[in-house]
Amino acid sequence: MKKNVIIIGAAGRDFHNFNTYFRDNENYNVVAFTAAQIPDIDGRKYPAELAGKLYPAGIPIYSQDELDRLIKDLKVDQCVFAYSDVPYLRVMNISAQVNAAGADFVLIGTKDTMVKSTKPVIAVGAVRTGCGKSQTSRRIIELLMEKGLKVVAVRHPMPYGDLVAQKVQRFATVEDLKFHKCTIEEMEEYEPHVVRGNVIYAGVDYEAILRAAEQDPQGCDVILWDGGNNDFPFFKPDLTVCVADPHRAGHEVSYYPGETMMRIADVIVINKMETALPKKIQIVRDNIQKINPKAIVVDGASPIKVDNPSLIKGKRVLVVEDGPTLTHGEMKIGAGVVAAKKFGAAELVDPRPYVVGKLAETFKIYPNIGTLLPAMGYGDQQVADLEKTINNTVCDAVVIGTPIDLNRIIKINKPNTRVYYDLQEIGEPNLKQVIDEFVTKFIK
Repeated sequence: MKKNVIIIGAAGRDFHNFNTYFRDNENYNVVAFTAAQIPDIDGRKYPAELAGKLYPAGIPIYSQDELDRLIKDLKVDQCVFAYSDVPYLRVMNISAQVNAAGADFVLIGTKDTMVKSTKPVIAVGAVRTGCGKSQTSRRIIELLMEKGLKVVAVRHPMPYGDLVAQKVQRFATVEDLKFHKCTIEEMEEYEPHVVRGNVIYAGVDYEAILRAAEQDPQGCDVILWDGGNNDFPFFKPDLTVCVADPHRAGHEVSYYPGETMMRIADVIVINKMETALPKKIQIVRDNIQKINPKAIVVDGASPIKVDNPSLIKGKRVLVVEDGPTLTHGEMKIGAGVVAAKKFGAAELVDPRPYVVGKLAETFKIYPNIGTLLPAMGYGDQQVADLEKTINNTVCDAVVIGTPIDLNRIIKINKPNTRVYYDLQEIGEPNLKQVIDEFVTKFIK
């Protein structure tokens, strides 16, 4: 008897688990996906073109709010939990909900979902959203390029549009971002790579993506997995780097699957040490020692610089931060806030009296964001609402902490300045030593 399955997801890990474990598996019948975390991704279908021969009509995607009804109506045997950056308590709340409805609750691990590459693979992930994984990836790419190696990055999925069109996406220029109709969240991850001359892939079908990346027309010596949220890699790594954040000390052992990521890491970077309390840094060190004492620990910082500090000093500023870092990442302070404090802002202006449309919904869903504005832009309406909210807000200037050129996306009617940050290692061991050893071992 086939088992009826629901995959509980957020348009990322859920699709990958389906593709690698369920797509051609005669023992299962995936009757639905559910969607959470990301707005407006339910109500679609996982299309027949991607679902394979067992699913000629595709697979419907529902809101996770309908889970109880779906388990009953669709006679579900198993629910597979497949999204990330979730506290353990929330994971087990959902497990209790599933079990109470009569179904098994399943977490699929690394062995059945990691795709093997023909090229050496370095995987970079983190224990939470917003730890500094992106600048760590950029630093590793720089070190590899200094050795004359061609690096192709592959980003954790964010397929929020036409899934068939997004099966395999390649980004080599800023124009490619527009061609693929990227959301702001996607641009935040892809743009820092392409402006540095790197090619980055993403999409839906990660085996097809990997094979395309391995044969990239610009050449490929190393695949760099640029992970998202705190998920573990889709590809089998030869070197795994995990970034921890002492501003959220303890989360490395209390969020799913961040602890998994820390346990499988060969190298753990403790980032943001220049702004973290020593006692918080020590908590992270102690947890690393408990769960992965063999890992190489690299101390790191992400120092801030801005285009125009004079727009901040003594001014009332609106701080716009990376969206996911504030929402399911639960950060209360981002690069924009650090910059505002460092360069002497008189006040952080609260955007909440000025928010409109879908941004108002975001603050209802995530009420603890506070006096910051997340750069939400999952669709045209959210982008328009972001522009209107910024322009409505009464302030002297806008501090843009998101890692993209927001002025390219929206028109801001007041003075603004961008914040930049890169990873800097503190002392030894450092990533140069790690990469030197990796190249000696894996590059022929």
